[in-house]
Amino acid sequence: MSHGDTGGAGVDALSLDLLAHAVAFVRDPRDRKSCRLASRAFARAEAASRRAARPLRREALPRVLRAFPSLASLDLSACAGLDDASLAAALLPPAGGGGGELGVRRVLLARASGGDREMAAVAAAAGLRELVMDKCLGVTDVGLAKVAVGCPRLEKLSVKWCREISDIGIELLAKKCPELRSVDISYLKVSNESLRSLSTLEKLEDITMVCCLFIDNDGLQFLSAGKSLQSIDVSRCPHVTSRGLASLIDGQRFIRKINAAHSLHEIETCFLSKLSTIGPTLTVLRLDGIEIFASNLQAIGDNCKNLVEIGLSKCNGVTDDGITSLVVNCSHLRTIDVTCCHLLTNDALAAIAENCRMVECIRLESCPFITEKGLEQIGTLCSHLKEIDLTDCRIDDEALQHLASCSELQILKLGLCSSISDKGLVYIGSNCRKLVELDLYRCSAITDEGLAALAHGCKKIRMLNLRYCTQITDAGLKHLSALEELTHLEMRCLVRITGIGITSIAVGCTSLIELDLKRCYSVDDAALWALSRYSQNLRQLTISYCQVTGLGPVPSAGLP
Repeated sequence: MSHGDTGGAGVDALSLDLLAHAVAFVRDPRDRKSCRLASRAFARAEAASRRAARPLRREALPRVLRAFPSLASLDLSACAGLDDASLAAALLPPAGGGGGELGVRRVLLARASGGDREMAAVAAAAGLRELVMDKCLGVTDVGLAKVAVGCPRLEKLSVKWCREISDIGIELLAKKCPELRSVDISYLKVSNESLRSLSTLEKLEDITMVCCLFIDNDGLQFLSAGKSLQSIDVSRCPHVTSRGLASLIDGQRFIRKINAAHSLHEIETCFLSKLSTIGPTLTVLRLDGIEIFASNLQAIGDNCKNLVEIGLSKCNGVTDDGITSLVVNCSHLRTIDVTCCHLLTNDALAAIAENCRMVECIRLESCPFITEKGLEQIGTLCSHLKEIDLTDCRIDDEALQHLASCSELQILKLGLCSSISDKGLVYIGSNCRKLVELDLYRCSAITDEGLAALAHGCKKIRMLNLRYCTQITDAGLKHLSALEELTHLEMRCLVRITGIGITSIAVGCTSLIELDLKRCYSVDDAALWALSRYSQNLRQLTISYCQVTGLGPVPSAGLP
């Protein structure tokens, strides 16, 4: 008997519970597949223990439900052609009972076409705890009422972009679902009356109302009555002011997150003074798009020493002194967003590096005075850095040499950095082996040699943007074909690539989900034949202005 056979027999002798416990520690999908192929016992154990599934087609739904009887989370947001009958089959209790009580606890829908009919099917899942139905444009107050009555144990609900839902539906929801902890009513045409209704929920912890145009300070006053509130998002609510937020947090003790991005026009003293009451618990504060000065940032730093995320994107008035006065007190910061804060220089980066050595994400897009000298400090002192956005900054290969010291780096955005060349990518490829996303938009000096360095050193890249990197040829795509985990590839206007290079990508990058080939003028039917045969996971393909004809196949295996 071979070594492999012996291993299989040994595995088959183990109990299903023990095997299920072992499978839980296997995170990589490819390793899970290997386990399934190696042993039928492993396959049964994984099927019995699988808690989540994301079918892409309606036809696959019955098979998925039969194969994985213990599903607790069902993501149907990408399930093309989903109708109310299919949804009912997925959620209705099976003959013999137990379905609603023991079955799916979490359902994700998106753009569901059946509207209120589908909500009737959802309502049959009495044990449902979490429901996401974003952009289900046909759902009205009637459909929401069905869910509220049928699923009284709901704890989390998102009805974002369900524009036919009004204050009436939200009022009934608040009455029938007392266990609600998290509600997202973003982009609805609701008014302060909805906030009055939601304020009666004793367990409400998280409320999101992005771009609710008819909500103002009076509505926030209603919410101030609740004592369990932990997170509030009023971004892009034009009638909310600092005074409204001050009234909301007055008397609160447990708020962890406030997002007022692109809502406030300025920070008033009344808001800053109230921050001291929630300072010990507040960890996230987003104030993007307002006018803010060094004195304001100093007050925030003095009152909110436990911040882990600060959002100052597109804030006028942010200077080096302001950032310094903030970070001196906020050493726990992990995410710092200063996108389009045009006045910042290397001095701000030096202050961040010196005081926030555990920082993981820095967004510096369109900060024109940031150079390689500022990034030297970051590379030296911030070894935990995982994400940095340097889009439209004046950096060069020397800056990438400094960043290469950050071996934990996962996301690197370098769009419009025209001074970046292959030399810089060699630095990144040599040490940033955990990189999963790289944006090289319009880095026109990049050639095939740079892609070779990336493909050799950064095997985990999943998202790669090469738009308008016009020197890349089929040889560069041959190098990229070694990236087996690549899922999103943008190659717009790569005028030197042909069907030969696309074939290399199709054969090697079998995980590919989205591919943009717009204005790749030499790509022809041969590329489509290769994608049709090898890219079984492809869901989105852009081929505008390519040399394809009606004779080329449509790679429809994975397309919705």
